[in-house]
Amino acid sequence: MILASFNVNSVRRRTPHLLRFLERAKPDAVVLQELKCRTEEFPRLEFEAAGWKLHVVGQRGGRNGVALVTRHDFEVIGEELPGEAEDDHARFLAVRLNGIVLAGIYLPNGNSGGEAGLEYKWRWMERLREWAAARLDHFEPLAILGDFNVCPTDADLAPGALPPTDALVHPGSRARFRAMLHLGLTDSLRALHPDDAPFTYWDYGAAFESNRGLRIDHALLSADLAERLQSCEVDTMARSEESPSDHAPVLVRLSA
Repeated sequence: MILASFNVNSVRRRTPHLLRFLERAKPDAVVLQELKCRTEEFPRLEFEAAGWKLHVVGQRGGRNGVALVTRHDFEVIGEELPGEAEDDHARFLAVRLNGIVLAGIYLPNGNSGGEAGLEYKWRWMERLREWAAARLDHFEPLAILGDFNVCPTDADLAPGALPPTDALVHPGSRARFRAMLHLGLTDSLRALHPDDAPFTYWDYGAAFESNRGLRIDHALLSADLAERLQSCEVDTMARSEESPSDHAPVLVRLSA
């Protein structure tokens, strides 16, 4: 079984890129982030014509947005991360698919809005940890994939790529990411590439060619799924195309 995560940075602009990725990688399910469209604006017909099933959580104003694209039947179990009723950002989607609880997330960046923006990021991470802990307490196989907007360690960014004050490398962000792992979740890419985990994001310009990137897209697995982990890779071909997203997909392969 192949699960994937892809921050498409505008699904309407990247529809051809995404369809090529789906044909090339043949994943069972992909969670998407940064749709930049409302739910009704998602280019649904192109994907359904190719045999894909969808669930879209867009946002008014064309910001954020997450979605699921899959070949399988699924049950939606959540479109909002619990814990903050006034939070209207489209950043969370959880489904039950093939016996797995799969969550697709677009974690706040934290660099806009000053101190309030950073505190929102941290509250969101704490809410995600509480949600994950509740699932694990019920012994549900759990996979959380998406754009976490966190470089967990200094090895997860090119030297000098970000200032130490950036929210993606802030000690508070890293501590909350570690708290997720302390639940018993496995960082798939780091687990299989302990010394050379590839980057997943490169800013536009010369960053991709010079590999001046960041590892901010992650796939966290509960212990039972981590035992089934066969591979975890980054599809850099998607990033090398013309007019690409600034992220590359992360793919996780699990045994049956």
